[in-house]
Amino acid sequence: MLPSFSLVGRTALVTGASSGLGARFAAVLAAAGARVVLTARRLEALAAVAAEITARGGQATCAPMDVTDERSVVAAFDRAEADAGPIDTVIANAGIGGGGRSTEMPVAAFSSIMSVNATGAFLTAREAGRRMIANGSRERQDGRILIVASAAAHTPVAGLAAYNASKAAAAMLGRSLAVEWVRQGINVNVLCPGYIRTDINAEMFEGVTGEAQISALGRRRLMTPEDLDGGVLYLCSNASRAVTGSVLTIDDGQSA
Repeated sequence: MLPSFSLVGRTALVTGASSGLGARFAAVLAAAGARVVLTARRLEALAAVAAEITARGGQATCAPMDVTDERSVVAAFDRAEADAGPIDTVIANAGIGGGGRSTEMPVAAFSSIMSVNATGAFLTAREAGRRMIANGSRERQDGRILIVASAAAHTPVAGLAAYNASKAAAAMLGRSLAVEWVRQGINVNVLCPGYIRTDINAEMFEGVTGEAQISALGRRRLMTPEDLDGGVLYLCSNASRAVTGSVLTIDDGQSA
């Protein structure tokens, strides 16, 4: 029998779901049958994404969440469970960019990037793990946590020291939690996408400099959010029951 990528019966929470990759992930999970809870700080944008998913026949609700605030994370999970039931699938996607010469970067800027990309991933995954274990993941073997890092986690990009470090931390966090929860029925994996044009990095690829950067890539193109769909569905579904502690790079050969 071929593996199934169906998410029917699953309840998923996605952070950073108000736009970009997070919105795409939420739509993909809903299209595969999951009840989806979208979280982010921008409530109006969240509502718009949820409405679009619902209009296409999916099930989506919203919960405000600031991934850098522990109380906000806990409250969002409380609301998610009240609205949609126990959460068995989580995508820790919320992240920010930020570059510049390290010699000129204020400590506050470095800390902000680490707070969202690394600490935010930890707070999200930790709360997810706590809830899954309390809800019987060990018996059902159905917990799925996917931490979204970046190809920059293993192939550093010049001028992005803080971002590189934060994503490397997120990747190692995922591997560490996988080891810690291996007997709790929770699979923790890491997704490392390559360059995809999003709201965060759109300016980076504009103009002559941006065109030159794209031309330097192996296939002289940027990826699209849709290129991640297969990997996300695999790592969130029962097809990946034997996969935990893995780091999946999908970057169109950009770091090859």
